[in-house]
Amino acid sequence: MNAVFFAIVVISFGFAAWGQITGDGAGMSALSQAMIESAAGAVELAIGLIGIMALFLGLMKVAEAGGLLSIIARLISPLMAPLFPEVPPDHPAMGAMILNLSANVLGLGNAATPFGIRAMQELDRLNTKPGVATDPMVLFLAINTSSVTLLPTGVIALRASAGSADPAAILPTTLVATIASTTVAILAAKLYRFLVPFDSVPIPPETATSAPPPDLEPAGEVTALAQSPGEPYPLKVSILALSALLALIPLTIFFGHALSPWIIPLLFIGFLVFGYLRRVAVYEVFVEGAKDGFQVAVRIIPYLVAILVAVGMLRASGALEATVHLLGPLTEKVGLPAQALPMALLRPLSGSGAYGVLASILNDPAIGPDSYTAYLASTLQGSTETTFYILAVYFGAVQIRRIRHALAAGLTADLAGVCAAVAICSYLYRY
Repeated sequence: MNAVFFAIVVISFGFAAWGQITGDGAGMSALSQAMIESAAGAVELAIGLIGIMALFLGLMKVAEAGGLLSIIARLISPLMAPLFPEVPPDHPAMGAMILNLSANVLGLGNAATPFGIRAMQELDRLNTKPGVATDPMVLFLAINTSSVTLLPTGVIALRASAGSADPAAILPTTLVATIASTTVAILAAKLYRFLVPFDSVPIPPETATSAPPPDLEPAGEVTALAQSPGEPYPLKVSILALSALLALIPLTIFFGHALSPWIIPLLFIGFLVFGYLRRVAVYEVFVEGAKDGFQVAVRIIPYLVAILVAVGMLRASGALEATVHLLGPLTEKVGLPAQALPMALLRPLSGSGAYGVLASILNDPAIGPDSYTAYLASTLQGSTETTFYILAVYFGAVQIRRIRHALAAGLTADLAGVCAAVAICSYLYRY
């Protein structure tokens, strides 16, 4: 990550300096403004996350205290265990990862991030090298960067607002692209780990003697209850539970507009009712979890500042624009129009930047929301994820400094998602 961060900053500075000298480019003033705005935006983003993190990590604490995470882990572990053999089947990390993936599948981005951070915290409990990413951490992050989203509600809403005749027409293309990117993410994480073996990575000096963060310390009866051992449920029960989850997808497709306002309130009340019935002091435990959420949100600010400033510099320097100008004629030949190329380049770097590009494409009268370019851009938005943001947030939450092959696996999944999106959209909508 050090080399990537340094390279982005140096390239951005070089392009801006060239533009300043030749007068044909953004120049240093634009670069300076982008740096300041990006740094301020990173802090604003983290502050905006505090409430969401406090809410959902409070709920997670209630679920953990009541044993819900262990129940979910035992229910799905027969299906998840082959992917994560290093994680005990009944460990709360399994339940947290499953909740995160479920939230992603249903397009609940606000809930997915806190669940994912909680999963990282639980995985870090199993980490024998503080500050170094383990194989399960990298695999979980790679799956998240591949965007396991089967219902891209935000993109559908944006297409509807742009006047699309069929806003949900991207569902089959998104499904194909996200399956391809997720499959490649798993394979890449499994294969690349041999290039950077966990045992060969030294512990970062700054974490070798440091104590674990407060929210990772044992929490008395709550943690003991959450981590109580239990045998996994039979495979047929796991398959039945997974089938029930997948059955929700058609319901959300046909009745999504009516159901979407209910999902988060039902999640909230459901966790609290479960905890209350399990004799958990729901208020006190919720507040404890909310405190963790506040601490995590503050802890990730430096990571967000570093990543978002580097990305802001790259965009302001003109380097992305030059890359689009250089690659556009080549990508046109394989089905990736120059108008959609910024989406493919920006999506791993900046979620807001990619969303802005998509909105401009959909609302451009010369393109329209139901053109091939619009279908492709919409599919890219729905089937790929902001890799650098996820790296900063998830690893920053548990102070991981040696990310090993995580970035390579995430970018490989992004590339696979782009290729799959181009292939399926070309087949369905180009001709």
